[in-house]
Amino acid sequence: RGFSASSAASAGDHDVMMIEIPVPFKAHRIEPPSQTVETSKAEIVSMFTQAYLMRRLEIAADVLYKGKFIRGFCHLYDGQEAVCVGMEAALTKDDAIVTSYRDHCTHLGRGGTPLEVMAELMGRVDGAAKGIGGSMHMYKRDAHFFGGNGIVGAQCPIGAGLAFAMQYQKKPNVAVAMYGDGAANQGQLFEALNIAALWDLPLIYVCENNHYGMGTAANRGAKDPEYYKRGDYVPGYKVDGMDALAVKQAIKYAKEYCVSGKGPLVLEMDTYRYHGHSMSDPGSTYRTRDEITGIRQERDPVERLRKLIMEHSLLDVAEIKSIEKVQRKTVDDAVAAAKLSAEPPLVNLTKNMNQVLDHVVVRGVDSQTRFNIKDIHG
Repeated sequence: RGFSASSAASAGDHDVMMIEIPVPFKAHRIEPPSQTVETSKAEIVSMFTQAYLMRRLEIAADVLYKGKFIRGFCHLYDGQEAVCVGMEAALTKDDAIVTSYRDHCTHLGRGGTPLEVMAELMGRVDGAAKGIGGSMHMYKRDAHFFGGNGIVGAQCPIGAGLAFAMQYQKKPNVAVAMYGDGAANQGQLFEALNIAALWDLPLIYVCENNHYGMGTAANRGAKDPEYYKRGDYVPGYKVDGMDALAVKQAIKYAKEYCVSGKGPLVLEMDTYRYHGHSMSDPGSTYRTRDEITGIRQERDPVERLRKLIMEHSLLDVAEIKSIEKVQRKTVDDAVAAAKLSAEPPLVNLTKNMNQVLDHVVVRGVDSQTRFNIKDIHG
């Protein structure tokens, strides 16, 4: 990477640094963003801190799932942290985000707490969705984070609706709808993209291409795996999704474009997931362990931020280790607190439902058991 400041060590935390992004953007029907990104020591250190926290949280979730503290579906994000961290560096909490079921770190990026994530994973009342959503349904309305969606591609038309709301209310904000390469062939994506382009909606579609839709490699599941071109009449560009600064530059440029009234964009983030598709997938039957190890060694997003800090003498080794220690404790404390959190009370089963409960009967887990909802609700 290039670096224009004379001495990073003597620079203030918020002094401007100009960093060259090593992997060029690839563009479709649009001029690509500049390869030079403006940043600062404070921003780079913050990115590293957030990315390391996300990594530790997902590692902890892996352990908890194997220990049966977490049940059901659980899709981990480790390896893809740069997308979330870089994106948040270019957005405000007034911008809207909707994503797929791989959403734990998106919730953290929107300002959610590790406790909210861990408690939700365990189905406890301190969770982001009060323990009734689970892994796939994080949610933070006050930060315009609309989930976590369990149906493949379902968030794509929701993203268009969020962008329409921004436009209708004349807000200077953008909506971001995130999906994976596995969802990129969904018809609802192209239907929503058409209406977004027709109405010039301020919408950024972000395809997180981690190269495997469940166990199917992208080039086996898509005739054209250049996802940034898949919008056809909608411009787009491809981004190194393992580089937080590249993601920041891409999203910053995209937001300016979309909010100016030019319509939607399609961004492809070239990234990688270390775990399988979900915790039920070992992730090693359709790819080699050497492939995973190679990506970790050459492109790991957390390590790239650490190297950037060291390369420009922004922190010393002891300061980096101190950050890591604090983040590990933050996750450990969140796990402990989540385990102590109560399970949702039975009354929550009908809390957001019709309150006229006379003669409403619910079947139990076997064919003979019946419950009168009014008796449960009290």
